[in-house]
Amino acid sequence: MENAIALLDCNNFYASCERVFDASVKEKPIVVLSNNDGCVIARSEEAKQIGVTMGAPLFKVESLLTEHDAEIFSSNYALYGDMSGRVMNLLENFTPNIEVYSIDEAFLSLEPRKKSLDNLAGNIREKIYKWTGIPVSIGIAETKVLAKIATKRAKKAALIENGILNLYRSDKTEAVLKDTLIGDVWGIGYRSMLKLREQNILTAWNLRETDNRFIRRLLTVTGARIALELRGIKCLPFEQIQTKKHNITCSRSFGQTVNDYESLKEAVLYFLTRACEKMRKHNLAANAVTVLISTDRFRPIPAPYSPTATFSSTYPTDSNQEIQEWACQILERIYKPHYEYKRAGIILSGLVPTEKLTKRLFDDENYQKQHKLMKAMDEINRKFGKDTVHFASVKSEGKWIMKQTRKSQRYTTNWNELLVIK
Repeated sequence: MENAIALLDCNNFYASCERVFDASVKEKPIVVLSNNDGCVIARSEEAKQIGVTMGAPLFKVESLLTEHDAEIFSSNYALYGDMSGRVMNLLENFTPNIEVYSIDEAFLSLEPRKKSLDNLAGNIREKIYKWTGIPVSIGIAETKVLAKIATKRAKKAALIENGILNLYRSDKTEAVLKDTLIGDVWGIGYRSMLKLREQNILTAWNLRETDNRFIRRLLTVTGARIALELRGIKCLPFEQIQTKKHNITCSRSFGQTVNDYESLKEAVLYFLTRACEKMRKHNLAANAVTVLISTDRFRPIPAPYSPTATFSSTYPTDSNQEIQEWACQILERIYKPHYEYKRAGIILSGLVPTEKLTKRLFDDENYQKQHKLMKAMDEINRKFGKDTVHFASVKSEGKWIMKQTRKSQRYTTNWNELLVIK
C-alpha cells in the first residue's frame, strides 16, 4: 500500500505566533503588517470576519480595526522563523519523510498501515499545539494536489473534524472535488483558470474527468500532471532535500528616504551581511554580487532612478570582506547624488558548494583565514544573537531602517526580550 501524503498548515500563522506570547489578544481581531507597516499580510479569523481584506493598506482599514478593538502588529520575522522551525522539528517525531514547503506548511509521507491516519494526524495536531501553542490543520490524501485541497477544506468550519480531513481512499473525495472551484486547485493560475472556464471546466472534478491529452494541449504537461494528481496518481515528487539555490536576495524598502552616499552604503552592507549569513548557512559561496538601488516609484519627481549592476569574480567566495569590496565598487558606480532613495538590495549569484571550491593560485592562504573567521563569527552570532559580532562598517540602525513601530518582542531569539511573567 502506497504511503499517504499529508499537508500540515499552521492556521493564521503570523497571528497565531503573536497569540502564543500575549494572552490578552486571544479573542481579539489581529492583523500583521508588511514591511514599513504598509499593508495587511496576515489576519486572524476574527479580523477576516469584520471585513479586513488581505493586502489592504493600513490607512484604509485603521478606523475599522480601531472600532473593533483589534490588535495591529508589525512583522516580526525573527519570531515567526523560530516558531516555524520548532513546528517543523516536532514533525520529525512522527515521520522522517518531511518536505518543508513554506514557513507554515509541510508535506508528510505517512505509512497508513502503522496506525490509523486520523489518529496519527490527531496526535500531531495535539502535540504541536501543546508544545508550541500553534493550531494547525491537516489534510490527507493520495497526492500533493489532493492533500492541498483537503487541508484547505479542513479549515472551513462546515467540514472541520478536529482540524483534519482525510481523503485517502475516501468516498468523500468526489463530493469535495465537485465543490472545489477550478481556481482553488493548487497549481492552476489565473490565466489557466480562464482557459479552463472557456472549456466549461469549472471544478476540480471537471478537470479530473477531462481527457488528459486535451488538458496537456491546453495547459502543457504541468496541467496534465495536476489532472493526474486529482485522480490519485502521484506526479509531483516528494522533495525531502531542498532544491539547490540559484541566488540569494536580501532587499528592503526604507523607513524614510535617504540621499547621502554613506547612509545608502550602510543599508547595502547590512543587507549584504544578512545575505551572506544565509548563503553560508547552506554551505555555499558566490562568484557574483548584484547591487540594486531605487527611488520611490510613487514619487516620480525627479525622474525615477532604479539602476542595478553586477560584479563577477573568477573565484567564488563566502567571505563578507571580499563581497563587501565588490559591492562598494558597484555602489560607487551607480550612485547619483540629489536623488531620494527608497529601496536597496543585494543578490548573490553563481552559487557553488563550499566543499567544491578550487584552491586559489594567489592569496589562497589569506582567503582560508577569512573563511575561518566567517565560520567563527557565524557560530558566535548563532549562539549569542544576531550581530553580537560584526564588521565595523556594518551598522544595524540608520535612516534606512524599516519602520516597525508595532513590532512585538523577539521572545525566542533575543535574551533581552524574553517573556517576563509578573
